[in-house]
Amino acid sequence: MKRKLISVLMIAILMISLAGCQKEKGAGDESLKYITDKGTLVLGLDDTFAPMGFRDDNGNIVGFDIDLATAVCEKLGVELVLQPVEWEAKEQELSTKSIDCIWNGLSITPEREENLALSMAYMTNTITLVVEKDSPVATMADMAGKRLALQSGSSAEETLNAEENKEFKDSLGQVNPFGDYAVALMDLETGNSDAVLMDSVVADYMIISAGKDYKILDENLLEDRYAVGFRKGDEALCKAVNDALKELKADGTVAEISTKWFGTDITTIQ
Repeated sequence: MKRKLISVLMIAILMISLAGCQKEKGAGDESLKYITDKGTLVLGLDDTFAPMGFRDDNGNIVGFDIDLATAVCEKLGVELVLQPVEWEAKEQELSTKSIDCIWNGLSITPEREENLALSMAYMTNTITLVVEKDSPVATMADMAGKRLALQSGSSAEETLNAEENKEFKDSLGQVNPFGDYAVALMDLETGNSDAVLMDSVVADYMIISAGKDYKILDENLLEDRYAVGFRKGDEALCKAVNDALKELKADGTVAEISTKWFGTDITTIQ
């Protein structure tokens, strides 16, 4: 009788445990549902980061990432909402749900892989130096004792602070952080900085569009990749965006958008 009672109790405990597991499983990742229910995807960006996301002469936010995100939102059946943020506070804006994603030339770094859910890489980029055309700086080593400008909170700043680049950083005479790359380049132009550490994709576009006589060093501190950043655990939303990117690559939309901004398809979506 005791054995029978124990068996019944064990079965009851097992049933309760299974019910709890099923409930937990059903109450899992609802990140995609959260977006589709409210009907919007709020994209956080630095609106000075041309050509990925920036303001045109009329004050409208445009750029490669904006066009790509718009196409993805059409696939998801939601409206894209653009929300400029302070780049240094982007992770906080994401965690408090002020924005749903960071989509603005966001480089994949070990720290971001640990703290965010990242989409597939969609573009490659290098972190390198921009200098005046007649500058004596031809290599990273030539920056010893010189003044380096960069954007605060940027991938360039993270790269500079990485352990593998400690020797280069320690060799610098001064690091001048600015709110955006446009101001950093102005500091270079006025002679207050000897070089700007920045993304090559952005540097190419800004130099051509501004008609400036700068040069970009072949040597770089890092070759990196761009991805979309979501809250840690928002895997359902991340997967939906990845699936949409693959579809847009297959139907030629990605190539069309890339050619519009870069003259050719430089994306790495498979």
